[in-house]
Amino acid sequence: MPESGKSSSVNDAYEMIDAVTAPLGQLTFAMPHRTFSLNDALASHPSFRSLQIFYMQKTTRSFARIVALRWLLTAGFSSIALSQSSSPRTGPLVVQGAMRSETEELAARLENVRIDTVAGWIFWRGTIDGSPVIVSRTLRGVVNAAAATTIAIEHYHPAVIINQGTAGGHEPGIHLYDIVLGTSAISLGAFRTPFRAAGTGSNALDWTPLNMMTPEGTASADSSGRRISRFQGDSLLLAVARIAARDYKRGRVVDGVIGSSDMWVDELDLIAKYHTRYGSSVEDMETAAAAQVAAHYHVPFVGMRIVSDNTTNGDKYDPMTGSACQEFVYRVVKSYVASLHR
Repeated sequence: MPESGKSSSVNDAYEMIDAVTAPLGQLTFAMPHRTFSLNDALASHPSFRSLQIFYMQKTTRSFARIVALRWLLTAGFSSIALSQSSSPRTGPLVVQGAMRSETEELAARLENVRIDTVAGWIFWRGTIDGSPVIVSRTLRGVVNAAAATTIAIEHYHPAVIINQGTAGGHEPGIHLYDIVLGTSAISLGAFRTPFRAAGTGSNALDWTPLNMMTPEGTASADSSGRRISRFQGDSLLLAVARIAARDYKRGRVVDGVIGSSDMWVDELDLIAKYHTRYGSSVEDMETAAAAQVAAHYHVPFVGMRIVSDNTTNGDKYDPMTGSACQEFVYRVVKSYVASLHR
């Protein structure tokens, strides 16, 4: 048989197998916050990262569907389900940003808007595609972020919280307009210094992290108290964001770690310490504080940060990055809202 004939026959076989297994991809699984199909899970859920390369190839797509289905129907589905809230949450989606440049465009996208002001914090209440959404201007810094998050949870009882805005890069491989999806957020503002005699100066590279989520007294007696405070991003919100990332054209959308403190760090050695020891991809002044409060209240949370500058590779500050991040997050919100009505 000619080579072209063999190739045609093989392609026909792959097409037939793909057609046979295609209905598997439409199977849906009910989860807190959304219902997802097997195809959605294969395309974006982190639990299926090892299968995604097979799913993207026509010749192995059927294999990926069958393996994923078997995994979901045995241990896999229970492990995903148990990682989420045990019951669906109701309430609005809260989107946070610290500054005008991180919130005004999102607030303008809301329909049926009402504005609440609590002390210095502003909350725009409205809807997107018929679902309640609140845009919260937290103001800058960890204290403001924690206070605004507490107010939002106590007053509005949100289903989920997205903290978004600009951030400085901690690794040379990420550039202006790249967006980091926070698989976790870490506190870079809680450290214990070693003893140094008067006149010997200070060296932040020697400082030891303090885990503010451990019981009292553990910082000196227990090694668990001397770890960085880390707050995991909600897996379903991350999955929705990864789907929305397909249409983002301004840069890359990558998973990473968002570090937060009330410092703006330009010391390359200190940035390197944060990146190599704790995995930080970017730094800001709000995400980890908001995540810590959300963790206390058991509210699903994720941080999303666009790179506005990067000392490690010389990328200078671009004030328009905040607008690009808001546009991306708006698409994430719309995708999340759509998932609620499936």
